[in-house]
Amino acid sequence: MRRAIIAVLAFTAAVLGCQPAGAAESPTSMAALGDSMTRAFNTCLLPWTDCVRNSWATGTDVDSYYQRLRKPDIANHNFALTGARMKDLPRQAKVAVASRVDLVTVLMGNNDACSGGTEVTTFANQFKEAMTTLQEGVPGAQVKVASIPDIYQLWDALHTNESAVAKWGTFHECDALLANPTSTAPADQQRRDAFRQRIVDYNAQLAAVCAEFAQCQYDGGAGFAARFDPSDVSTVDYFHPSAKGQALIADVAWKALGS
Repeated sequence: MRRAIIAVLAFTAAVLGCQPAGAAESPTSMAALGDSMTRAFNTCLLPWTDCVRNSWATGTDVDSYYQRLRKPDIANHNFALTGARMKDLPRQAKVAVASRVDLVTVLMGNNDACSGGTEVTTFANQFKEAMTTLQEGVPGAQVKVASIPDIYQLWDALHTNESAVAKWGTFHECDALLANPTSTAPADQQRRDAFRQRIVDYNAQLAAVCAEFAQCQYDGGAGFAARFDPSDVSTVDYFHPSAKGQALIADVAWKALGS
């Protein structure tokens, strides 16, 4: 009798074009949204370029989120943009909608923190705008949101590394954290602490906004909690993840958000 009831429920769901509660359709197309981290910037032999084959989200040369789906025929798009901030996410979301994807990964916020120019409420509103775009445009799509990594670890692990210090001073990619890296002055430590707190606040908004949308899943802070070491950082700029670091991000994201 129990088998008969299950069979009837399955047949009814198929006829009505729906699934039993809690079930999720296997994605046939995905899009990655974000910034240079998702573009795997500075992981190829040619420096200062994107290298999407090493992307944690869509790469083919690391064990990426895409590869872990184990579906070689899935359409795979990387719409992230090097240098992007949260204000750019709604535009990326529109491109994902136009591509009719049914799985979206999001990792955004490092540049907002490094610039120091995005207020927490503004950040939240921009993320909500992007989520609304996805909800209205591809309501059946799964949206997987990774927390911003705790990049304070860069300073903690490398501020005594002469090469890292020299490149931070040359390229100025995140002065909000990495300016005057060898200084122990209270003002410099307060600046670094404020930077880390800004990321904590941004992640809290990612969690809160994501919870408003049924299709959205937040990683619960797994990305922020992940620990990395110097080998996970590109030696081109000592800021972006190396290919090994990209693989670490993929592993953490998959364990927290895996489809």
